[in-house]
Amino acid sequence: MKFANPEFFYLLFIIPLLILNYIKRRKGANIKFSDLQVLKEIPPSKSLKYKHCVFILRLLCLILIIISVARPQLCRTEGEILTEGVDIILAVDISGSMQAEDFKPQNRIKSAKQVIREFVKGRKNDRLGLVVFASQSFTQCPLTLDYGTLLSLLNQVNIGMIEDGTAIGMALVNCVNRLKDSQAKSKIVILLTDGVNNCGKIDPITSARIAQAMNVRIYTIGVGKKGGAPIPVDHPIFGKIYARNPDGSLLLTKVDEDTLKTIANITDGKFFRATNERKLSQIYEDIGKMEKTKIKVKEYMKYKEIFGYFLFPGILLLLAEIILANTRFRRIP
Repeated sequence: MKFANPEFFYLLFIIPLLILNYIKRRKGANIKFSDLQVLKEIPPSKSLKYKHCVFILRLLCLILIIISVARPQLCRTEGEILTEGVDIILAVDISGSMQAEDFKPQNRIKSAKQVIREFVKGRKNDRLGLVVFASQSFTQCPLTLDYGTLLSLLNQVNIGMIEDGTAIGMALVNCVNRLKDSQAKSKIVILLTDGVNNCGKIDPITSARIAQAMNVRIYTIGVGKKGGAPIPVDHPIFGKIYARNPDGSLLLTKVDEDTLKTIANITDGKFFRATNERKLSQIYEDIGKMEKTKIKVKEYMKYKEIFGYFLFPGILLLLAEIILANTRFRRIP
């Protein structure tokens, strides 16, 4: 609470002066009688102990009226949040190689989904979308502020949804197409893959140049430990086995770092290499810090006048004083 006219509180100095004057008058008050013997036989009135209440009412009335003219106000701070949002498309490779088990205790796709969940939960005021790809690419979730729906659709992402392959170029074109009508200050694609482009009608470099023309920045993440990892596959008879080359050797995953670096450079993005889940989590955290939403808060104060809460009781006390002073506690002239 604040007071718009606090200078009126100087009037409160009148209160002690009134009290001193009241005490002085009470001491000096007397009535002359020739004989007091008769008065001594009159019992004192029960209301005598309330003889000061009229004066007290007057003081309270004066105090309340002074407070009311000082204009007490209740203050409330309100804010208006102005944001410059970021539109982000998360492009996730769901080819068969993402089943590689070098991200212990999970495989690559499960680790990637877990890290992306945490990334989504850490965003505010940004629109996020999800594109998945293997031999083809499709939008799993368009740009949205409904993070709950996005996370639900992310949970439904599994290897095998699309025919196996790695169409990085087509995935990027799909992402750019989702961002082309965006009015956001920043338009971002975070591409996560563990392979080499081997499908699609558009190559990754051409896609990157299209993104550059649309002012879309691409962060690329190469997933997998150095030297690659074996790829588990389900065999109808032997169960889980590992994919092999035609010569019988183990087929190991391979990340095309050169292409991913080129894509990032063309679009003014950055390339990252994730060799385990902890590193992958750190990468998404770093990207999140680089692409923070700008938030401006405009604050203003709202005031509510509450002088009535003091003025009306003061008036009531004034009326009570007038009534009591002219009835029950009426003074003899």
